[in-house]
Amino acid sequence: MNTEVMNLSASQVAERSFISKVYIWMGLGLLVTAITAYFVVSSGFVYTLAQNSILFYGTIIAEFGLVIYLSSRIQKMSAEAATTSFIIYSVLNGITISLILLIYTGASIASTFMTTALTFGAMSAYGYFTKRDLTSMRSYLMMGLVGLIIASVINMFWANSTMYWIISYAGVLLFVGLTAYDTQKIKKIGAVVEGVQATQKMAIMGALTLYLDFINLFLFMLRILGNRK
Repeated sequence: MNTEVMNLSASQVAERSFISKVYIWMGLGLLVTAITAYFVVSSGFVYTLAQNSILFYGTIIAEFGLVIYLSSRIQKMSAEAATTSFIIYSVLNGITISLILLIYTGASIASTFMTTALTFGAMSAYGYFTKRDLTSMRSYLMMGLVGLIIASVINMFWANSTMYWIISYAGVLLFVGLTAYDTQKIKKIGAVVEGVQATQKMAIMGALTLYLDFINLFLFMLRILGNRK
């Protein structure tokens, strides 16, 4: 009995240590993105980005490519390469996100960020502490994500204001659900992952997952709560 309790405690310590690493790296990624966006705007490069569609879409394509590369190659990469890729992605995202500073007021960006942080924190805490298995949500969340992407692409050409608001609210709901689901999934990984290299790589992937949830939740909330200049 004592041995079981000791093993359980060791497992819990490892799990909490893993989760801490995930949140630390996620926070670092957000910080890198924020600093990059600030320098892109303060240097005036944001205007070049706004006026050069090839540069803008090239950066977005590089972001998507890096996410796909990380997701498909994480098992074969070194922990150092995975970490570097995550930081590079955070920089690239900071470059593209800098454009919102031209569209929305600084006050509304700050208030929306705080609202996003509180919402994300609450849902992530729910995903971590709930006893309910959220695995059954996966298929619905994935279908919702695909549908959201398709609707967003269509509305880029259609430019329908009603569809814009439907997509915005649906996006918030979707990434609220994904935050809880992904947190629980990452918690389960933390309970079984072993080895320094494997732990670091899985922590980076967990950080990237929650980083994407946070950023997308923030962007959709900004569409609803943000005040345009």
